[in-house]
Amino acid sequence: QVQFVESGGGLVQPGGSLRLSCAASGSRFSSYDINWYRQAPGKSREWFARISAGGSTTSVGSVKGRFTIFRDNARSTVFLQMSALKPDDTGVYYCMGFEGSEKAGSWGQGTQVTVSS
Repeated sequence: QVQFVESGGGLVQPGGSLRLSCAASGSRFSSYDINWYRQAPGKSREWFARISAGGSTTSVGSVKGRFTIFRDNARSTVFLQMSALKPDDTGVYYCMGFEGSEKAGSWGQGTQVTVSS
């Protein structure tokens, strides 16, 4: 089964930037829509951004204008470039691939992002 693996998290000051990566095994990566989710402390996991297989992107809420998604299919990786980070961005970040409405694999461990001075 395809495993999605997130990396790149860490501790950053408010206003700083981080780039997260979402990597997956298998030959079908380029056909996946990739969704990003985050789980803030004490809250449930929430979707906030997507990049389609064709490269179009969607994001919602407070991340709009601050977070950018792009993909490198040759490396089977999607990147989430986060800028102007706020303490409310703190949480564990996950990614998941979909083919249509079907999940393409299993959840990874996520990567912790902490925004704090």
